[in-house]
Amino acid sequence: MRLLMLCTLIVLVLFGFIFWDIFTKGAGALSWEFLLTSPRKGMTAGGILPAVVGTVYVTLITAVFAVPFGVATAIYLNEYAHDTSGTRLIRAAIRNLAGVPSIVYGLFGVAIFVQGFGLGASLLASGLTLGLLTLPYIVATGEEALRNVPGSHREGALALGATHWQSIHSVVLPEAMPGIVVGALLGLSRAAGETAPILFTGVAFYLRYLPTSVWDEFMALPYHLFIMSTQHHAIQEVRPLAYGTALILLGFVLLLNLSAFFLRARYRKNFR
Repeated sequence: MRLLMLCTLIVLVLFGFIFWDIFTKGAGALSWEFLLTSPRKGMTAGGILPAVVGTVYVTLITAVFAVPFGVATAIYLNEYAHDTSGTRLIRAAIRNLAGVPSIVYGLFGVAIFVQGFGLGASLLASGLTLGLLTLPYIVATGEEALRNVPGSHREGALALGATHWQSIHSVVLPEAMPGIVVGALLGLSRAAGETAPILFTGVAFYLRYLPTSVWDEFMALPYHLFIMSTQHHAIQEVRPLAYGTALILLGFVLLLNLSAFFLRARYRKNFR
């Protein structure tokens, strides 16, 4: 137990040190102009508005695609499917897909969505690619949340005359919803910070205008940070802007994580 506490403390200290370093070097770049204007002068001035908007858009598309399919799959596997070699194989495949490197999903997105379905490099192609990356995680966490609901609750609902679906809808899902919501939002927060899956499927180096449809290319915070940190022609000059971008990206991910814990607490309170 003490060893676990020590490991946890070491991780927290390292995270605090990294966050403090980013905060102290990036806080000076934060301003309304930085958040609400587009880059200019070769991205050595101006703000990151297109990158913020693009990140929000692609995360929303990911959520629309991954969350319904992921929750529906978890319900089927846990509540309807029998324990056969086929379902065990599906579960093993889902767990393995959750550990596949994100760059593989990026290449798969190019082959399937960009070229195969003819979507081109676009918000939609990137959102669907990130949805595939997030889907196994949502299925796994959703099934685990459903599995934690006691079987006696299902039996009680059936004994009162409820159908199988009514027992799932009225009893099982409300109890499992905190775990489902947390898993979905944590999966989306991971997707929001990914660079490799969108690298080939729609993200752009620089755009002056905001995307107006799902068929447009877009800027995104993780790719913008990558360019500012490694590929820019004046890396030292834009270093404060890169730290500011990293701070905004961390804030966006933190907001998703806090939303997950807030919604979990709310669902638990309402259920009780």
